[in-house]
Amino acid sequence: MNVLSLFDGMSCGQIALKEQGISVKNYYASEIDKYAIKVTQHNFPDTIQLGCVTKINISELKPIDLLIGGSPCTDLSIAGSMKGMSTTENKEITTLEQYLKLKHKGVKFHGQSYLFWEYVRVLRDIQKYNLDVLFLLENVAMKKKWERLISETLGLFPVKINSALVSAQNRNRLYWTNIKTKKVGLFGEIHSDIPQPEDRGLVLKDILEEKVNEKYYLKDDVILNLLKHKQRQMARGWNFGIDPKTKDEKMNALRVKGTGMYDLVYEDMKQIGYISNTNSQANRVYSAKGKTVSLQANTGGGGGKTGLYLIIPEATQKGYIEVNPGQLFDFPTSKTRSGRLMDKKLNTLLAKKPEFYQFTKEHRIRRLTPLEAKRAQTVPDWYDMSVVSETQQYKMLGNGWTVDVIKHIFSFINIKNKNHEKNKLKS
Repeated sequence: MNVLSLFDGMSCGQIALKEQGISVKNYYASEIDKYAIKVTQHNFPDTIQLGCVTKINISELKPIDLLIGGSPCTDLSIAGSMKGMSTTENKEITTLEQYLKLKHKGVKFHGQSYLFWEYVRVLRDIQKYNLDVLFLLENVAMKKKWERLISETLGLFPVKINSALVSAQNRNRLYWTNIKTKKVGLFGEIHSDIPQPEDRGLVLKDILEEKVNEKYYLKDDVILNLLKHKQRQMARGWNFGIDPKTKDEKMNALRVKGTGMYDLVYEDMKQIGYISNTNSQANRVYSAKGKTVSLQANTGGGGGKTGLYLIIPEATQKGYIEVNPGQLFDFPTSKTRSGRLMDKKLNTLLAKKPEFYQFTKEHRIRRLTPLEAKRAQTVPDWYDMSVVSETQQYKMLGNGWTVDVIKHIFSFINIKNKNHEKNKLKS
C-alpha cells in the first residue's frame, strides 16, 4: 500500500497503520514543521518527506492507495475565529475551481483552513487514475454550513467520534472517510459508516505518572490569576476559563501548547490536620512531604494563601510525621519525642483533646507531563519524542490525532485482511 499523508505532523497516521498491522510500501508525508519532521524521521526513517502541500505533484509519486490528513481547523473551529475558508477580504471559498483561480492570481487567504482545498486538489488528481482510492479527512466541530460544504465536496457525510471512548480525553472530531460507507435516506446520501469504538472506560488516573517534577505544578500567583479570570467569565454568564479535572474524570481536549488553562489536572496532596477546631483553609496543616495547597480566589490571612506546614522536632529520624489516610496523630510536646499515631475515631477524641488531628486530602493544580499528554492521545510507548523539546512535544501532540481512533478506522480497510490472509498462506 502506498500512503500519502497531508498535514502529517508527528505522523499519527503512520503510527496507527503500524499498530493495526497494515503493511505500507511507501509513506509520503507533507509537512513543513521542522520539529514534527524531526520526530517523524527519528521514528520512521523511511518516510518520504514532500514539504508544503501546495507544491505536491501527484504525477511524481507512486500510485496512491490511501490519502489521509487533518486540514488546519483554526478558522473553522467554534473555538477559533470562525471566519471559515476565505480570502483576507472575507470572500468565502466554496469550490475547488474558485480556489485554484484565486491561488493562480496570487490572492491572499485568511488563516490556514483554506488548505482544505489543497486536500481536495490532491484527492482529485489521485482519482484521475484511481477512482477507488481510500481517503480520510479529520476536522473539528464547526458551523453546519462549512460541514455541509466539506461533505458535498467529498461526496459523503462524516462520522463523529469522541476520543473519550478509547482514551482519557474528551476530543470530539469529525471523520470523513470512504473506508466504510452506507447509503442513508430517500435520496441515498452516502455517510461514513465507521461504528463507534468500544468504550474502554479510561480516566485520568489511568494515564497519570506517580512521580511528577515540580516544574509541572502551577505557581500560586498563576492559579490566583486563572481563578480570577474564571470568576470574571462566570459573572458575564460565560463558561470559559480554568477547568482542571480530577484523576477520576476525563481531561479536556489536549491543546497545542500544553500549558493553557484547559490542560490542567488536580492532584491529591496531604492535609494532616488543622490548628484549631475550625477547618478553614487558613488553619489547615500540610505534611512537609506533601504538595502545597491549591489557591482559592478569595483567601484570607493566616496560611490561607500558601497552607501551613507541620515540622517535627530535630530529634526525630525523618524530621516529620508520616500519616496514612484515616489515621490520627498528635503533635509532640517537646523536642525529644516524636508525634504519635492513633487508631481511634477522630470524633471521639476531638471533644477531649482538640490537639489531635486526622489526615484528609486536598488538591493542587498542575499541567500534564509530555508522557501523560502522549498517553492521552494513545501514542504508544515505543514512539520516541525525546529528540525535541517538551514545548514542541506538547505542540505536536495537541495538533495530532488520537492514534487509537485512527487505528479503529483503519481496522475496516480491506487490504489489512488481505495482508493477513497472505501471511497465513506463507506460514
